Amino acid sequence: MRIHLLLPAAAVAALSLATVANAQTTGTAYTVSYVEVAPAAKDRAAALLKEAAVAGRKAAGNLRYESLQRRERPNHFAIVEAWSNAGARDAHAAQAKEFRARLQPLLVAAYDERAHTGLAVGAMDAGAGAKGGALFAVTHVDFIPPKKDEGVAGLEQLAVPSRAEGGNLRYEVLQQANRPNHLTLVEIWQDHAALERHEVAAHTVKFRESALPMSGALFDQRLYSVIE
Repeated sequence: MRIHLLLPAAAVAALSLATVANAQTTGTAYTVSYVEVAPAAKDRAAALLKEAAVAGRKAAGNLRYESLQRRERPNHFAIVEAWSNAGARDAHAAQAKEFRARLQPLLVAAYDERAHTGLAVGAMDAGAGAKGGALFAVTHVDFIPPKKDEGVAGLEQLAVPSRAEGGNLRYEVLQQANRPNHLTLVEIWQDHAALERHEVAAHTVKFRESALPMSGALFDQRLYSVIE
C-alpha cells in the first residue's frame, strides 16, 4: 500500500521538474557578463568585444547582443545578451571559446558571466541600435534572502513608470538564474540628463528608500557606452 502511495508522488515530482526544465529551455534567456582588463589593454579588449558582438548577433537564436565599455573606467566592460532560449545561449557560449581565449591574456579578473531570466522586461527591440550619446546603466541589486520576494515586487513596480519616462529607451529587470535574490537592471537613457531626471523621480526615490533595509549589498550602478 505504501508503494502505491509513493509512486504517484514520485511521478508528480518528476513532472514538476520536467516542467521547470522545459520552461528554462524555451523561455527567453539572458546573460550579463563583466570583463576587467589591464588599463593598457582596453583598446585591444574593446576591439575583441566589438568582434564578439558582431558574431553574436549572427548566431542562431540571438535576439540582442551588446558589448559595452564603462564610461569612468574604460578598462571595464559588460556584455548584455538575449537569446530565444537557454539552448541557443549555451550553444553560442560553446562556440565563443576562441573569443575567450584571445581575451584571456588581457584580463586582470576572472570573466564574470551570469545567466538570467527576464523578470520585468519591455519590447525586445526597445533601445535597439542605441549609440552615440545613449547612456547604458547596468545595476546589480542584491536583496537578503528573507526579503527577496518583497524586493522583487518593488523592482517590478519600479519598472513600469521608469519605462514610461521621457528619455528612456529601455528598462529591464533581470533575475539571476542561480541566485534569485540577485537581480540586474539594464537601462538605456537618451542622455545623462534623462538618467538624472529618473534618479530624482518620486517612484525612484521611493524604491531606493524602501529597498535599503532589504539590501544585501550596495546598489551597484555602472554607466556604459555601447562599443560601435
